[in-house]
Amino acid sequence: MLFYHLQRRTLESVVTDLAEKSLERGWKVVIQCGGPERRDALDGYLWTYREDSFLPHGTAADGQEADQPVYLTDGPENPNQANVRFLVDRALPPDLSPYERGVYIFDGNDEQSLADARLRWKESKAAGHTVTYWQENDRGGFSKKA
Repeated sequence: MLFYHLQRRTLESVVTDLAEKSLERGWKVVIQCGGPERRDALDGYLWTYREDSFLPHGTAADGQEADQPVYLTDGPENPNQANVRFLVDRALPPDLSPYERGVYIFDGNDEQSLADARLRWKESKAAGHTVTYWQENDRGGFSKKA
């Protein structure tokens, strides 16, 4: 399980970059949001974040869930048999054993998000997952801290 601590960049820009890198590796992605509002906002963002491109994705409302390279949800399902699961907006992780990678992205400027990330870290370690911690640096990238 990888933990990404945001301090400067928005969740949308980071999750987009990480999802694009996952697709470049040939992986399918599930992005699990903490609620339907964030899922719907992210859905709109992924269609419009760049003028020259978009991130191919869908939700249950779009249908053909199994064919989506990036599937957005606020629940535990994995209809596209994703290789990587992103957890954003304080989403509670489901069983992560079917995934090659679990990624928990949290807002370091929000005390409740920090507290939840600490709890998820402890739970992940207790479940036997290898955990790493990445903190945003001054250049907008991430540095491995643990």
